[in-house]
Amino acid sequence: MYFAALLARTEDGWEASDTELDDVETLADLADLAREATADDETVLVLIEQEDAWFAVVRVDGEEDPRIYVSDATAASRSSYGEILLTDELLGRGPEDVDDLADLDLDGTEDGEETGTEDEDAADDNHTTPAGPVGEADLLADFGVSEKQLTALTAEVVPGDALGEIAEALGCAEVLEAVR
Repeated sequence: MYFAALLARTEDGWEASDTELDDVETLADLADLAREATADDETVLVLIEQEDAWFAVVRVDGEEDPRIYVSDATAASRSSYGEILLTDELLGRGPEDVDDLADLDLDGTEDGEETGTEDEDAADDNHTTPAGPVGEADLLADFGVSEKQLTALTAEVVPGDALGEIAEALGCAEVLEAVR
């Protein structure tokens, strides 16, 4: 089960809206959805969580590229919404890594290589996706949530509670709870 909400920063404070991500297939789609939430080039935060497994904050400021923080890349990599957020850039993969991936068949093996066990496949997945948080932990610093606070929430708080804690620090907990 997923929860996703948009928090748009306006002159009057934060405005929240529940959102469906069913039509979102790429990070660009998600950024466009966020931009549609405000008439001006105001900041929009997309908050996503999956059943106490992981959460993400995506910050969109006008036409700038989205800034992303994901609490647990490994858990997020197992979900369709997480895969949208876990770009090669975010995961620190360079063009040479993409070339290596192009040599793989669709089943995840190189030509002529037999498929491994599920445990081996999981180990391969963990090798390419870092464990723990990824992204810009300082993306909310100018709103009063420091990098240290965000990473502490990641380590110490259940993901669903972390979004509430973030909203509390932003001064919009009631607004977010209204759309939950």
